[in-house]
Amino acid sequence: MAYRIVAERDNETVRMDRTSSLMALAKARVWASEGWDVTIIVKDEDELAPANKDRLLLV
Repeated sequence: MAYRIVAERDNETVRMDRTSSLMALAKARVWASEGWDVTIIVKDEDELAPANKDRLLLV
């Protein structure tokens, strides 16, 4: 399974993909603690389009 994290705040949106549910949850908790609205989408890996690499922000 793949996990897509979508974090939104004001006019910014950040998307990142993780294969580990533990890492996806940890990332989501960090983003949420910094005031972002976070959504985790669970899908099969084949269904996810690649995240936009130039907008990917790693914490």
